[in-house]
Amino acid sequence: MTLGDDILSLPPPKADARAAYGGDGNQFVDLRVPQGKGPYPLAICIHGGYWRAKYDLGYLGHLCAAITSNRVATANLEYRRIGNAGGGWLGTFADIRTAYQFLLQNARQFRFDTQRVIVLGHSAGAQLALCLAAHETEVKAAISLAGVVDLQRAYELHLSNDAVVEFLGGTPGDVPEHYREADPMKLAIHARQWLVHGNADGIVPPALSEDYVSAKGKAKEDARLVKIAGAGHFEVVDPLSGAWAKVGKVVVDVVGKV
Repeated sequence: MTLGDDILSLPPPKADARAAYGGDGNQFVDLRVPQGKGPYPLAICIHGGYWRAKYDLGYLGHLCAAITSNRVATANLEYRRIGNAGGGWLGTFADIRTAYQFLLQNARQFRFDTQRVIVLGHSAGAQLALCLAAHETEVKAAISLAGVVDLQRAYELHLSNDAVVEFLGGTPGDVPEHYREADPMKLAIHARQWLVHGNADGIVPPALSEDYVSAKGKAKEDARLVKIAGAGHFEVVDPLSGAWAKVGKVVVDVVGKV
């Protein structure tokens, strides 16, 4: 049984296939598809790590395998990050959009149902997931797990040693256009949104999700908050944690409504 950030070092269940969506070594997806003819609903999953190359998609494979066991195909996205050539804004998000288009274009081969696609992101990956939902209107639902969903606030709090400044290439005063383009709090998102956050998260403050849902409600967006008592930052993506029953139910319910 994993506990907290132990999930970062525990090898995930093996993916069914790995497919490249670009020529860079970081431009690929790990695919897990249920047995059978399909087509199956697809959850596009985006890992976190404060956008830094130090962290890769490996740890999110546990979550992807758990979702796939519920008859939902998953695509675990890798992408260029801070420290990789071309990483940071806008290259990182360009990779997410390219991967998304690649998955739709190859849906028949991979047995995906293009009418039932959701996007899910953990931590900084939630920022990328919500941005994808803002720019690709075919995405019907987005799930943020412990998400960095307010970049202005992340800057003010100096989260992870000013990771957002590294990611966006400067402060809000230096590159205000990047904050406008990248911050889910500032984007109009038509997809249904679920914000899941543990109240014991010491890496991304739960208030980011709470305030996000409040602001989006005032903007007439469909955003809902799911709080998980006692859960930290990694418990929400750990299928062996006490938080998983509630997280897994959110995912299954969301997929069932698209």
